[in-house]
Amino acid sequence: MARGRFLFKKFKSVFNIMVKLFCLFPIGFRKILFEHYRNRQGKIGLAIRYILFKSIAKKCGDNVSIHPNCYIFAANNLEIGDNVSIHPMCYIDATGGIEIGDDVSIAHAVSILSTSHNYSDNTVPIKDQGCDYKKTVIGNNVWLGAKATVMYGTHIGNGVIIGANSVVTRNIEDNMIAVGSPAKVIKERH
Repeated sequence: MARGRFLFKKFKSVFNIMVKLFCLFPIGFRKILFEHYRNRQGKIGLAIRYILFKSIAKKCGDNVSIHPNCYIFAANNLEIGDNVSIHPMCYIDATGGIEIGDDVSIAHAVSILSTSHNYSDNTVPIKDQGCDYKKTVIGNNVWLGAKATVMYGTHIGNGVIIGANSVVTRNIEDNMIAVGSPAKVIKERH
């Protein structure tokens, strides 16, 4: 079975032509198509989502695979490097800005956020207090385990592993393994 990187290189020129063609359409139309093909299975689904995402995103590198049933909001504020896989059932809200480096594996059902609710005024319902926006940054060579959550404004360094079901509420330095809720560093990678 051919790896995704090999297949991507084989069809890269076709993908680039298709991205340029789709850029001729209004961004609103491209966003509708991206949502429409959210659940398309197989390699055709991966290719369609890549082409549409690359035409919408702030930055999209080579060989980015967005698997079925991922919810990506405000893709125009999302920067993704090369060789990134986003597995099924992920939720990414880039309203406040998200940057994802190269060679990142995002396991199924991961949430990455760049917003949070304001809640300081006790006289106003929380849902009516608006939101706070902070850029979230994920470095290179990172593995986010299944069902992990990365909270808004956090920075995850290079070479980091975040364990399954962990909640990242503070910055994680390079080459660390962090687990738990809230995520705590348990080990350094050598």
